[in-house]
Amino acid sequence: MDVRLVARLRAVVEPLRPSFDGTRCAGTGVIAAGRTLPRSGRPVLWCLLTLLALYPWSANAVPSFAEQTGQPCAACHVGAFGPQLKQYGRDFKLNGYVATDGKNHFPPLAVTTQLSFTHTNNAQPSPPAHNFADNDNFAMDQASLYYAGKIAPNVGGFIQVTYDGIGKQLHIDNTDIRYAHDTELFDQDFVYGFTANNSPSVTDLWNSTPVWAFPYNQSPLAPTPLASTLIDGGLGQKVAGAGAYAMWNDLVYAEFDLYRGLGYDVLNATGILPVAGTDKTQGVIPYWRLALQQNFGRHYVQVGTYGLNASVLPGGVEIPGHVDQFTDLALDANYQFEFNPKDVTGDMISAHATLIHEDGWLGASQIVAGSVPFHGLDTFRADVSYSFGATITPSIQYFSTHGTADAAYFGTANGSPNSSGMIAEIAYVPFGKPDSFISWGNIRFAVQYVSYFRFDGMTNNASANNALYFSVWAAAHF
Repeated sequence: MDVRLVARLRAVVEPLRPSFDGTRCAGTGVIAAGRTLPRSGRPVLWCLLTLLALYPWSANAVPSFAEQTGQPCAACHVGAFGPQLKQYGRDFKLNGYVATDGKNHFPPLAVTTQLSFTHTNNAQPSPPAHNFADNDNFAMDQASLYYAGKIAPNVGGFIQVTYDGIGKQLHIDNTDIRYAHDTELFDQDFVYGFTANNSPSVTDLWNSTPVWAFPYNQSPLAPTPLASTLIDGGLGQKVAGAGAYAMWNDLVYAEFDLYRGLGYDVLNATGILPVAGTDKTQGVIPYWRLALQQNFGRHYVQVGTYGLNASVLPGGVEIPGHVDQFTDLALDANYQFEFNPKDVTGDMISAHATLIHEDGWLGASQIVAGSVPFHGLDTFRADVSYSFGATITPSIQYFSTHGTADAAYFGTANGSPNSSGMIAEIAYVPFGKPDSFISWGNIRFAVQYVSYFRFDGMTNNASANNALYFSVWAAAHF
């Protein structure tokens, strides 16, 4: 399995071999670090940490996935920086993160940092976090350490520990440990595997499902709408589960996982705070995924569905015979067009879309808070990007959430959960290509603007929440 996957990757980068010379990739996590200083000192520290992130931590200070495979960023990632995947990146993940260049790269450790500046149209009513101003904030968003790569034959993992520079908290982040095996079924290639992970959709191969969807990083200091479906980030790192997946003939993908909510003591131990008074899940949570994919020359298309069913105790309060019951069902699609599939730095168009519908039976919230007994909530997102030479990647997204009005449940001023808007972003990645003159790191500069048409049910003054976000995202292997 390792040999075949690496051979597919090398077939792409071999024409550029003379200038390759060990250039590596920026990986698939999120991000950055530190303690908040007085505002007068933040710009200087922000610049210093950017330079620090680029310093060669070791002979090949680069993310461990790329170090392990010996391939440049652009071979696996659109725009030469994660987490948006090309087919080769999807294959690497499908096959258990174990493909190698035949050399010993153990242990596969990596680090990422993210530094940022956030400006909102209007100053927020109060500072968005302790020790920050009500507008124009420099920040060290997060710092993450990863074990990312091969663990044993056929066993690999993506294990992330993050320090939240806004909340000043260290916690277990996205985790996916899997076993994969490649064989044949009905004379066609058949890859099957097993996963242990801590978030529905963290295992997914596509960038349309919640965990790895655009925007790949967003300001933690800008206002965001209150309403979201449970599958759309509501369970991340708050559950643990295991399941099985399979891909047949590079065409049909299926996955089924079972999760259970983590207790308050476990959440506290893993750094997921605050704990007291937060919602708890009850019983087993099934998650399913089904997708079809196909390459048509330079075109790649995927369509699929995913969803889950969960019982929730609002505020963690147990009321005998009463729970909130949620069923989330989603559709998604992905499209990619490579202008020159044999050139990892060739221009590329990527598009992703998802529609999530949630039915909520609020038996417990009706008693606890006076919520309506039933609600429906729909979220739609669609984005498209164009990567120029795996270096400059402009992207644009439309997003919309709408559903049943319920002031007691959603907490908005008029009870409506409806929000919509657009996100525009331009990212610049100078390295991560076969001809990059720097081979010991990668960095992503991005400017992003979020524009709201409606915010928490209000169209009046929705634009006050618009946000301009500059970010510097650096990655290294050591």
